[in-house]
Amino acid sequence: MSRRLWHLLTGLLVPAWLVLTVVAVLFHRFLPVAPWLMVHLLLLGAVSTAILTWSQHFADTLLRRSAPGGRASMGVRLLTHTVGAALVVAGMVGGWWPLVLVGGSLVGANALLHAGILFAQSRGSLPARFAPLVRYYLAAGVALSIGVTLGVLMARTDEGEPFERLFVAHIGLNLLGWVGLTVIGTVALLWPTVLHARVQTTRASARGTLPLLLAGLAVLGLGALADQRLVTALGALLYLVGLGLVLVEAVRLGRTSPPTTFASWSIGAALAWFFLCVAGFGLLVAFAPSWVAAADRLEQLVPVFAVGFAAQILLGALSYLLPVVLGGGPRVSRPTARELDRGALFRVIVVNGGLVLYLLPVPSLVRVTLSLLVVGTLASFLVLMTRAMRVNRRVRRATDASSFLVLMTRAMRVNRRVRRATDASASPIRPAGGPAATGAEQPRRTGATVTAVGALLLVVTLGVAMDPAAAGMASGAASAGVSASGHATGHTTRVDVRMKDTRFSPDRIEIPAGDTLVITLTNADDMVHNLVLATGVVSGSVAPGTSKDVTIGVVGTDIDGWCSIAGHKLLGMTLTVVAVGADPAGDAAMPAGHASAGGESSAADDLDLMKKPAADFTARDAVLPPVSVQTGSTPNGSTPTVHTLTMRVKNVTTEVSPGVTQSLWTFNGTAPGPTLHGRVGDVFDITFVNDGSIEHSIDFHAGALAPDKAMRSIAPGQSLSYRFTATSSGIWLYHCSTMPMSVHIANGMFGAVVIDPAGLTPVDREYVLVQSELYLGAQGGEADADKVAAQFPDLVVFNGIANQYGARPLTAKVGERVRVWVLDAGPNVGSSFHVVGGQFDTVFKEGDYLLRDGGSTGTGGSQVLDLAAAQGGFVELTFPEAGSYPFVSHVMSDAEKGARGVFQVTP
Repeated sequence: MSRRLWHLLTGLLVPAWLVLTVVAVLFHRFLPVAPWLMVHLLLLGAVSTAILTWSQHFADTLLRRSAPGGRASMGVRLLTHTVGAALVVAGMVGGWWPLVLVGGSLVGANALLHAGILFAQSRGSLPARFAPLVRYYLAAGVALSIGVTLGVLMARTDEGEPFERLFVAHIGLNLLGWVGLTVIGTVALLWPTVLHARVQTTRASARGTLPLLLAGLAVLGLGALADQRLVTALGALLYLVGLGLVLVEAVRLGRTSPPTTFASWSIGAALAWFFLCVAGFGLLVAFAPSWVAAADRLEQLVPVFAVGFAAQILLGALSYLLPVVLGGGPRVSRPTARELDRGALFRVIVVNGGLVLYLLPVPSLVRVTLSLLVVGTLASFLVLMTRAMRVNRRVRRATDASSFLVLMTRAMRVNRRVRRATDASASPIRPAGGPAATGAEQPRRTGATVTAVGALLLVVTLGVAMDPAAAGMASGAASAGVSASGHATGHTTRVDVRMKDTRFSPDRIEIPAGDTLVITLTNADDMVHNLVLATGVVSGSVAPGTSKDVTIGVVGTDIDGWCSIAGHKLLGMTLTVVAVGADPAGDAAMPAGHASAGGESSAADDLDLMKKPAADFTARDAVLPPVSVQTGSTPNGSTPTVHTLTMRVKNVTTEVSPGVTQSLWTFNGTAPGPTLHGRVGDVFDITFVNDGSIEHSIDFHAGALAPDKAMRSIAPGQSLSYRFTATSSGIWLYHCSTMPMSVHIANGMFGAVVIDPAGLTPVDREYVLVQSELYLGAQGGEADADKVAAQFPDLVVFNGIANQYGARPLTAKVGERVRVWVLDAGPNVGSSFHVVGGQFDTVFKEGDYLLRDGGSTGTGGSQVLDLAAAQGGFVELTFPEAGSYPFVSHVMSDAEKGARGVFQVTP
């Protein structure tokens, strides 16, 4: 096999992994362990495959000697890594740890084999100037083997500090070790080559640089394993010093020979992100209050490393190396390179500008639109690569003299036309007419810059337009008006207010009457807040770590303020503006155009529990879903079911009673959320995604694990993985645990997990009823937090909608055995489930039978299943004759508020 064909075939593995990465990014909302999957398809798949291929290629060149085994050896290593990486991905997605173990072992052993072959190759090579750079590839292989081992251990380690410390070491050894060391060793020569600069010495090959980097990695890993965060941060600092020595040289070369192509711009930008990410690694670990917090922050840094550094260094290197591999001489490689260089400056500006904007405290939907633009821009390389290969093949075929003359004539015309359009200041980096003659002239650069900036502004505007409130654009015109009647003094008072621990500090502001008040809000909390005043002034959302000036206007009387994020006012986040010296007899009316606080009509005003739903109304399906089947293996050989599900927060406006709508926060668009069904020993692998407008979390009572990380609140646009094993039977509540928890549950964030007890007998019909309360706010609005605190619900409902099973009854037949699972989600009110005209011969509550098949006498019965908030169980009964059997909560006032339905029994 020719060298060109060999590199072409092996090089197709990298685009294949890239395509899978793009698919995962586009459909990540529907994939299990999506954040993990996107990062590992890129880094473990595409980047690692490229490292294996090109590190061997560069080692052959630097050592002037082929590796033992030649291309066959390289083929075996590539095949082993590909199979191992695929098994790791499949094992994590399916929750099959044995696959992760086998795949990780293959990847780690293959990395050691790769390092061993490079070592053997080095031992027998002739002295060479840059041969020491091969040591970077050797060390990188060892780092990957250790990092993969830690990753495999993580897959079997419960959440908590041991897991987080393994995670930090895993990140450091894989990203800074495997990827970082390889890039440093390669870029030392690739960077000046791409810049067409002469290489005399390289800092990377100097004695002492690699040992410094390795010392940093060793200290980093040992600090994590020894539970010493500052030691881990010190290791990152040592590594940063070594990296800085190499990058200083890279900057000097860049100033001497400025970048002019996509390859050079992309590699240069990647190195800048590399330095920032290493610095961020050390700072985040050093200043985190715990390992859990450190791991959480590093988890947010990994995508930046993957896109800003790894993806850009990979695409930049491939853009330069692909024409070299395809070959054909200058006449063929130049048009091939031009295809890969299309839109070079535009692509680089969009990717890096989009990444910078993504890191700013922008609304969630802005992050979504930016992500799509950046990913689409990166993915354009796959299209350009295909075009470049076609151009290469077409130009190769044009070998006869006439074709050559035609091509030469066209090239001369293009060269002459471009020369005329070029200003005198064009930089003569390239031969044959300079950079302008090859399409890199200044006017095109200016156009590319303007177009890229315009694209970024467009997607930011689109994101803001989809969620103006999150961008602080929903405050209306009140901010410039007069806050209350009074005489303006012409003086402006500025006050700094800090938002921390769900409080305003200070929470009382005294200002001379008649002064204009400007408040500078600084959010020092870890969640979004805002400020709403009774005059109608609204600050808009203030993201964590940001500040915003809010102009209140001329203050003539006292004004109340609060945070309007649901429940924050209830937690005490209020503020008072006191007008000192105001005339108590003066007109204290609100300025024209402002509604008084709390003046909005409640949806409870339109509540009519006797009103029938529309003819097309469909009740929620109360049938218990079957146990989903997706089996894997555990170390002891058993095969538990693995349930994989994405739980996505969505804000949904729902009709909770005929003519009454509320804006609910939901899991997967419904309140209650989807019912999960399994057996004891089953594993639940949940990807929790916050597509809402404020912070949320999820807490599964069905699993026992430390809540520190799995149940933490995440901001809009973020996601986390939640994995637990169902060790106990019953019907278990899951809910949002973000404070105030009562409001989050009352506004729809709850659901049920049914875990069948052992020996559960089959029945003819099986239903699930989740009782909850609704505290109605304004029509189409959210729950009224004051009503929640007072524990005075407007509605008590089964499965989210009042009286829905009265209008659309549940069905059964005479003589059929019916099992009804009941869960009281609360947040405040208990339940006393009763079927009018029915008697229960089996009652199961909170993990055990209170009555089974009529009890010890065989004739015993029960009339209610009594449940406190968050308790659950099931009852079984048989209907003796046809008819309508109402079911209710026998707390009768709650039944009259909507907690009722009907079993329609037919012969």
